[in-house]
Amino acid sequence: MVKKFFAGGYVFLVLAFMYAPILFLIIFSFTDTTVLGMWNGFTFKLYGKVFDNRELMNALWNTVLLAFTSAVCSTVLGTVGAVGIFYSKKRTQKVLNGLSQIPVVNAEVVTAISLALTFVFVLGRGKLNFGTLLLGHMVLATPFVVLSVTPRLKQMDPNLYEAALDLGATPARALFKVVLPDILPGIFSGFMLAVTLSLDDYIITQFTRDSTFKTLSVYIYDQTKKALPNEIRALCAMIFLIMVLVVVFLNFRASRKNQKVRQNF
Repeated sequence: MVKKFFAGGYVFLVLAFMYAPILFLIIFSFTDTTVLGMWNGFTFKLYGKVFDNRELMNALWNTVLLAFTSAVCSTVLGTVGAVGIFYSKKRTQKVLNGLSQIPVVNAEVVTAISLALTFVFVLGRGKLNFGTLLLGHMVLATPFVVLSVTPRLKQMDPNLYEAALDLGATPARALFKVVLPDILPGIFSGFMLAVTLSLDDYIITQFTRDSTFKTLSVYIYDQTKKALPNEIRALCAMIFLIMVLVVVFLNFRASRKNQKVRQNF
C-alpha cells in the first residue's frame, strides 16, 4: 500500500512538473492581460488576434511548410537508408549503424555551425535560401527516421522477402509489396518524429535560413527582444491541443486495431 502511494505520488509530481506550465499557458490564453500571472477577465480576444497578426501567420505557415517538406524528404531518405543498412553485410552494417547514430548524440550547435560553414563555402556569403534550410532540417531528422524504421525491420520475418523473390517478384517489387507494408508503422513514426523535430528547431534554422524567411521559433525569439505579443499564448495553446488530439487519435486507432487482432484469435 505504501509503495503504491509513493509510486503514484512520484508519477503525479513528474506529470505536474511537466504539464503545469502548459496548463498555466492555456489558462492565461483566455485573458488579454499584458502582465503574466495577472488575470484580466475571461475572453477569446487573443485567439482572434492570432489570425489578425500577419507576421505571426506567415511564420506559422513557413514553419508548417518546412516541417512537412523536410519530414517527407527525411522519411524517404531515412527509410531507404534503414533498408540499405539492414540488408548490408554484418561488418558494414555495424559501421553504418554507428555512423547514422553520431548525428543523434552530436550537439545540435555543432551540426548547425558545420552546415553553415559548408553552405557558405559552396554557395558563398548571402546565398542561404530555403534549400539550405531544408537540407539542414533533413540532416537533423533523417538519423531519427533510421532509428524508427530499423526496429520494424528487425521484427519483420526475413523469409517473406526471400519467398517473394522465389515466387518470381523482382527485388523492387518485393520491396514495395512485402517489406514496405510490413514496416509502415515505423515509417509513420519516423515521419511524425521528423515533423516534431522540425517544428521545434531553432538552432539549425537560425544558421541555415535566409534572413527574410522566419519560422515560428525564430519569430518568437526575435519578439522576446521587444515585447512578446499576447496572442502567442493562444497560438501555443492551440498547437498543444492539436498535438494532444493527434496522439489520442493514434492511440485510439492502435487500441482498436489490437482489439480486432485479439478477436480474430
